[in-house]
Amino acid sequence: MSELSAATVVAAQRLSPGARLKRIAPSLSTRRGFVAIILALMLWQAGATSNAWLGFPLPIIGAAPSPQATLAAFANLVVDPGYWQSWLASLLRVTLGFAAATALGAPFGLALASYSSFRGAAFPVFELLRPIPPLAWVPASIIFWPTQELSIAFVIFLGGFYTIVLNVLGGADALDIRLIQSARSMGASRWTIFRRVILPGVAPSLGVGMETAIGVTWEVVVAAEMISGGGSGAAASSGGGLGFFIWNSYVGGDYPAIVVGMISIGFAGYLSSALVRRGVVELTPWLKRR
Repeated sequence: MSELSAATVVAAQRLSPGARLKRIAPSLSTRRGFVAIILALMLWQAGATSNAWLGFPLPIIGAAPSPQATLAAFANLVVDPGYWQSWLASLLRVTLGFAAATALGAPFGLALASYSSFRGAAFPVFELLRPIPPLAWVPASIIFWPTQELSIAFVIFLGGFYTIVLNVLGGADALDIRLIQSARSMGASRWTIFRRVILPGVAPSLGVGMETAIGVTWEVVVAAEMISGGGSGAAASSGGGLGFFIWNSYVGGDYPAIVVGMISIGFAGYLSSALVRRGVVELTPWLKRR
């Protein structure tokens, strides 16, 4: 009887308006983020209009377009197909470069961690090339690759590749050797140790590397599009990417459009990071997360 009463009380609480309101209410972190965005917009507005209410413009932010001018520019760009084609061009390039960096970087990092002979031969070359900024490869990639699209994708790939390899290698080196020794003592094969011990142990580091790499790829794609002119002539004429869009806006003196492009990149990077983070959570369900 007591169990039935308890179940009835719980059901009533679930159906109560207060409980439903509490369930749909935004979390504390969401409310804090919303307040932070409002404060940032207020500071932006105050800085952009500082010449009117202070008599002189504040450094840096005083020369920026106001939020109203940026919103008006965005309203005009929403109906411009070239703007959305620039979105699509950058998104496809980032997706291709990031996928290649993950597909090649994770096995390469695991190979470096698993085979000492391979690490001794390959790691010095890797360390020699790693300090070279990805953008320094733009001229060489334009020469080496047959199309500018492939050259841009290659530069994006480099931006994520080094990050993923280092995170995978660090995660593998941080594994407790006693786990591997215990698995060997119980007769586990090399493949079983790799699948049941090494991969689950390295997965969190791989996830961190992927989250970091997706942000790096968005940084690289913008700069690569600016330097290379947005890709091929056909792509540039119909939307050569967000980086090329920002550069064109600068050349044309459309400063509010520059800010729209910058915010677009930030929004695209935020969504990409959220998707990668969600994928990492699905691939590592054994990790406890708050």
